[in-house]
Amino acid sequence: MSTENLPQSPEQPPRKPRVAVVFGGRSSEHGISVVTAGAVLRAIDRTKYDVLPIGITRDGRWALTADEPDRMAIVDRRQPDVEQLAESNEGGVILPVDPANREVVYSEPGSVPKALGEVDVVFPVLHGPYGEDGTLQGLLELSGVPYVGAGVLASAVGQDKEYMKRVFTSFGLSVGPHVVIRPREWERDESAARKKIIDFAGEHGWPLFIKPARAGSSIGITKVDSLEGLGEAIEEARRHDPKIIVEALLRGREIECGVLEFEDGPRASVPAEIPPVQSHAYYDFEAKYIDSAPGLVPAPLTPEQTAEVQRLAVDAFDAASCEGLVRADFFLTEDGEFVINEINTMPGFTPISMYPQMWEASGVAYPELVDRLIGAALRRPTGLR
Repeated sequence: MSTENLPQSPEQPPRKPRVAVVFGGRSSEHGISVVTAGAVLRAIDRTKYDVLPIGITRDGRWALTADEPDRMAIVDRRQPDVEQLAESNEGGVILPVDPANREVVYSEPGSVPKALGEVDVVFPVLHGPYGEDGTLQGLLELSGVPYVGAGVLASAVGQDKEYMKRVFTSFGLSVGPHVVIRPREWERDESAARKKIIDFAGEHGWPLFIKPARAGSSIGITKVDSLEGLGEAIEEARRHDPKIIVEALLRGREIECGVLEFEDGPRASVPAEIPPVQSHAYYDFEAKYIDSAPGLVPAPLTPEQTAEVQRLAVDAFDAASCEGLVRADFFLTEDGEFVINEINTMPGFTPISMYPQMWEASGVAYPELVDRLIGAALRRPTGLR
C-alpha cells in the first residue's frame, strides 16, 4: 500500500543541550560561589541551552534551587546561601553513576523520585575544597558527564598551594620563598612547627603571609608583621585548613592573566594589575568582593612584559594539565622578573571579578566567555585524555 497520502508525523526539533550549574558547596567560599552562579545563570544563552540550577548546601545536600539570579547577590555586605534558594529543606538531587544514563533524579522523603531529565554538561562554579579540588570532578568522571574546567589532577594541583608550587618549579617556573606546615608536624611537635616558621622569618624577614594551603578568595589569610601576631594568624589559617603555607613578602607589582581554552588550544588574555588597596593591608576577601577594589585592565606593562606574562600563564596552564580556564597570578619583582604566585582553576567569575574583566578587554564579552567554556566542555571527551 502506498504511503504517499498518509499524514506524516512532524519532525521533532532537536533537544537543546542541558547545562546543570552546580554551586554553593561545603567550603568557606560558599557565598561567593552562589554569587558566581547568579552571574553564570544570567549569562547563559537560553535560546541555545536548557539550564538546571543545583545548589549544594553547607552540609553537603544537593538541592534543587530556583532559577532566580537576582537572588544570588551580596546585599548589605551579606552573602547569599543555597538554603535560601532551595525549593525544599529536605529534597535532594541525585546525579547518575552510570555513564550510560545521564538522567538526574530529585527525591524527597515519602515521595516517589521525580526524573528531572538528562544533563549534557555540568558547569561547576564551586570554589575551594569539595568542589574545586578534584572531588566533584572525580564524581563527574565516574558518571561520564562532561563538565566545564579542569580535570581531577589539575583541580587538585590548583587547590593545593604546596603541590602547585612543586609542579611549577619542576617545569622551570619561578616561585617565591615559602614553607609548609603539615597537620602531622603540628600535631607531633607544635613548638618545632612554630620554630620552623620563625626560622623562615629569620631568613626572609617580616612580614609573612600565613595561609590555609587549600583555600581561596583570600579567606583565612593573615599578613603578619612580627612574632607577636604569629599565633593568632596560625589559628586563623588552621581554622580553614589543617595544612598551612607561609610565604615571604615579594616586593613588586601584582599581575594577573587569564587563560581560556579555544578550539586551537589555550590563549592568554591581556593582563591586569592589582594596585595596592589603601584601605586594606593586602588584596583580601573584603577588598575583592565587598568593597570591589578596582584592578587596572589592561595592566600598564611594556609590550615585552605583556608577551612574557602571557607566555608564562599558558605555560602554567600546561604545566598543571589544565582545561577550560585558569587565572594565573604573578608578582613582577623589582628586578623585572615574573614570579608565579598561584593559579585558580575556577577563578572568581562574578561581573566584578578580574578574570571576566580581562577577557572583556581582550574582546570576549561575558556571555561569549560562558558559551565558550560550555562549548569546550561539550567537545572534550570524559575519561583519560
